[in-house]
Amino acid sequence: MPSRAFITGVSGLELTAAERDFIRAERPWGFILFKRNVDTPAQVARLVAELRATVDEAGAPVLVDQEGGRVQRLGPPHWPVYPPGAVFGSLYDRDPELGLQAARLSNRLIAADLADLGISVDCLPLADVPVAGADNVIGNRAYGTEPAKVADIALAVTEGLEQGGILPVLKHIPGHGRATADSHFRLPTVDTAREELERTDFAAFIPLADLPMAMTAHVVFSALDPAQPATTSATIIERVIRGVIGFQGLLMSDDVSMNALAGSIAERTRAIVGAGCDMVLHCNGKLDEMREVASQTPELAGKALERAAKALASRKQPQPLDRRAARVELDALVQQTGMA
Repeated sequence: MPSRAFITGVSGLELTAAERDFIRAERPWGFILFKRNVDTPAQVARLVAELRATVDEAGAPVLVDQEGGRVQRLGPPHWPVYPPGAVFGSLYDRDPELGLQAARLSNRLIAADLADLGISVDCLPLADVPVAGADNVIGNRAYGTEPAKVADIALAVTEGLEQGGILPVLKHIPGHGRATADSHFRLPTVDTAREELERTDFAAFIPLADLPMAMTAHVVFSALDPAQPATTSATIIERVIRGVIGFQGLLMSDDVSMNALAGSIAERTRAIVGAGCDMVLHCNGKLDEMREVASQTPELAGKALERAAKALASRKQPQPLDRRAARVELDALVQQTGMA
């Protein structure tokens, strides 16, 4: 039975009976975990296995945002603290190879943590290029303020994840760095000219265009589409994401329940699908909203199905890792920045 074109969160540490019935009936393509879903390693592994068993798909993708820094769903006491992206950028400024090695190591270790639990996708890397005066929603999550540097580090992050058998999700395409508002709460509008966007924000994503999956930005770029954010803009998806940037992988929305988007959850879902996103992401675990999303998403078919299958098929077998040695090396590199 085909999956539907959405990824869903769930409410707690285990599935409720109602959630189990919903998942069986609506068959989301994948799942995403948050701190509310995390207690112990054994509990997370059970939840991941239960999610897959409920859709009867051993390879159903399970996603998490495990960046390090302030965006880290798995943390102490069971999982280590990882550095934010700005640490890699600081090292890169001293010696590019040190910055790339730290990015690779940190994400290879993150990948090992996730693989232990059965989680198969990390919503990384970021290619957002922040500017002075932007909202701090990106802040020290970013790798730097120059597109080439950001792309270099993002590729190293990707390598670390892939070496550990974890699929990456590029975000927030085509760029959240200039936003002067947090799209969790309201819709940001960027009035920068197209030529400048192409030189900076969009340029950081071009070297990453071959990644298997990407997540959109809930940001209006008025020079391209003054009415719709990238997530619901057919113009930006076709001309910028698929065109200028050249990304041809699976395109998922950022969270459909974020306040940047207007209308009901059902209306937002229709707009996301209608604009050309392959997959709708719903994160908050509210069952009534989950039902609205499911009611408006099609079964995976055509190009979306091809992209989803290609993304999953690109997952690599984990390479051997000496975790202790890798952690010692990473900690030594981070110490050099004074940001530990």
